[in-house]
Amino acid sequence: MVKHSKFSHIFVDTWGWLALGNSNDSYHSTLKRLYADLHDSRITICTSDYVLDELISLLFRRERFEEATNFVNGILAAAKQNIISIEYIDTNRFARALDLRIKYKDKPLISFTDFTSMALMQELKINHILTQDDHFIQVGMGFLRVPFDTSVTEL
Repeated sequence: MVKHSKFSHIFVDTWGWLALGNSNDSYHSTLKRLYADLHDSRITICTSDYVLDELISLLFRRERFEEATNFVNGILAAAKQNIISIEYIDTNRFARALDLRIKYKDKPLISFTDFTSMALMQELKINHILTQDDHFIQVGMGFLRVPFDTSVTEL
């Protein structure tokens, strides 16, 4: 089981949801166990409406309609049951993300969705993120990618 004394929240990026939802993904089994451990440890699992926008767009492009629909409905049901928290990008969060976009002018490959996630994580003081995306490390804001920069047993 994940030790929750070191952190209380984790942010799930698009990659985390895609790997969790695709049984053929090489990280699926690891993330499935991690997700269960996080839930059992009562660590708040957060994501955003912008991440879900990316996820839904990709899922319906890549997967069968029924599979995509079931997975998205599962995430929304988990949110209704307070198993996960969906944060919304409001005007203030959007403005902070835009400030980050402008600050990191030397990193044009970072998506605006990633900047909204970074702004949200800063605001909520979330350091751990379920992602494979190096952009969260490249900005030097102290984010730790799970399970890449922090092993599951260290959590």
